[in-house]
Amino acid sequence: MSEVPPFEPVQDGPEYVYVQVANHIAARIKAGDLMPGARLPAERDLAAEYGVAYLTVRRAAQELRERGLIITVMGRGTFVAEPGEQGDGR
Repeated sequence: MSEVPPFEPVQDGPEYVYVQVANHIAARIKAGDLMPGARLPAERDLAAEYGVAYLTVRRAAQELRERGLIITVMGRGTFVAEPGEQGDGR
């Protein structure tokens, strides 16, 4: 497993902060820090962890769902997708 560097957002860079958050979480998944089937912390907890607004994390989660990296199960939470698993887009 490779180590993922700490998250350091670039406010005036070419990527939106939500994309930077999504890319960092994707890197954590790829590195094995977040394993398939693992439940992600609540969006508000992730916002506190990453030092960004709640809505930024919500948009990052949407991006990760679109990439097929996470799935959200209503009433249960958000989980790292198994390889080849498709989320329902919620």
